[in-house]
Amino acid sequence: MSYSLGFDGGGSKTACAVLDAEGGVAGEGTGGPSNPLRCGYEAAFHSLSDAAAGALKAAGIAPGDITAVCAGLAGAGRRSVVERTLQFLAQEFPKAVAHVTPDYEVALEAAAGAGPGVVLVAGTGSVAFGRNGRGETAHAGGYGPWLGDEGSAFDMGRRAVAAASRTRDLAAPPTVLTEKILRALKCPDWDELEERIAANPDAIFPRLFPVVAAAADGEDDAAKEIVFTAAIGLGNLAMMVVRRLDLKSQKFPLAKCGGVFGQSRMLDTLLDSVLASGALHAKISRLHVSPAVGAARMAIRSSKTSGQGVSSVPTK
Repeated sequence: MSYSLGFDGGGSKTACAVLDAEGGVAGEGTGGPSNPLRCGYEAAFHSLSDAAAGALKAAGIAPGDITAVCAGLAGAGRRSVVERTLQFLAQEFPKAVAHVTPDYEVALEAAAGAGPGVVLVAGTGSVAFGRNGRGETAHAGGYGPWLGDEGSAFDMGRRAVAAASRTRDLAAPPTVLTEKILRALKCPDWDELEERIAANPDAIFPRLFPVVAAAADGEDDAAKEIVFTAAIGLGNLAMMVVRRLDLKSQKFPLAKCGGVFGQSRMLDTLLDSVLASGALHAKISRLHVSPAVGAARMAIRSSKTSGQGVSSVPTK
């Protein structure tokens, strides 16, 4: 029996799924972050190996049983990332046809298959990606923490620390974020927090999103402003894609995917309002199929059409 394997890798974690010949999920596994541009290639490939090992063990098969593999990775919009990841996959799965693509493509596969749809991804980073009935694609965002990633966990965590810092300078009204941030990170004081941020901001800011979400739902003004800004930013990303693909008056699935969703009533409610106002006939929902499963499905289709090679970067 032949098996396909798919990865969904981001800035915080990696998911892996193995599908059997009938398309059923035979095994799943997880690993650490696998965006090479943020954690480095060595750490990314280690995470991919861990996730694959767990999925293969659950399926009761060996790497040589995999005939098609697709890695959907944050950061895979760069050709250098694609080429190095293909080399890694060729070593790990020598009998498989390999494909590498951005993580938002496998999320759209999970949401809409090969049909029209839009996916809004918000975890450590943020991006929107879509395809219309003519097969045209567009994406918005995905530029990383220093240029974009509006509405991401990183962005909201960074804004929370900034808001608490202004309070400490007596330049803003008091906020519960000041106390909750240090407690959540088990940090004794702000001097150590600043040192930890300077050393590895990815290990700090995304972890603060649950703190912001809880504070916003608890009516903290500073947290509410952060969440409001995030909802508008995420909605704008999705609407840019909807407009570019001329989908505003069309029926299509608009799926939300990532760890930001489902943790804050305020964020989810505001965002759904923004999306509904800009995409009148869209079916808005959380993504119900794992992007890793979407990647495994894409692996099968890619192996039949393109063979092993470099994926193309979608046109904006």
